[in-house]
Amino acid sequence: MDKRHDKRNCRRRRPRPRICLRQGCGQKYQPRRWNQRYCQDPECLRLLRRWQAAKRQARRREDEAVKVQHAQAQRARRERAASLPQPPKPIEVAAARGHAAKVFAHFLCARPGCHEIPPKLSRNQAHYCCPACRQAVRRVLDRERKWQFRGTFQGQRARQQDYQAARARRCPRQCDAASTTPPRPPP
Repeated sequence: MDKRHDKRNCRRRRPRPRICLRQGCGQKYQPRRWNQRYCQDPECLRLLRRWQAAKRQARRREDEAVKVQHAQAQRARRERAASLPQPPKPIEVAAARGHAAKVFAHFLCARPGCHEIPPKLSRNQAHYCCPACRQAVRRVLDRERKWQFRGTFQGQRARQQDYQAARARRCPRQCDAASTTPPRPPP
């Protein structure tokens, strides 16, 4: 069997330490996989799942069928509440609590963990609340794209050519002399 293709002898590429993508975390971690974007801190993952649920709920609320269903459910709830006899309560004005205290935005920033509202532009809705969030997500997507490309034959070939060009720029005389000598025949 050819040793070059033996998986046990192949050197695995190991990702470098990274900074967690979630807004507000900023923790450095050693990823276990090439596409791991977040540290594995339980609190960080809990907050990330909350953000994902809020984003999912915001997308769901935009659907017309869901809006109709919600309106029907609210109408039925109000009818049930009106039909039940209730003792008169003193009118008390209190501050809004829970989700009513927050102004609901249909769009959240596209950076995980960022609950800021992106600015409304004249023609279309922005995806990010600020340039820092845009740059953080772009940096992660760029890194993943490059990592996938490096695993292909074309990517390895391009990287090898880049390294040779950089070596030639560093030492022009030595590399020229080395390239003029004929390669040694295999043993």
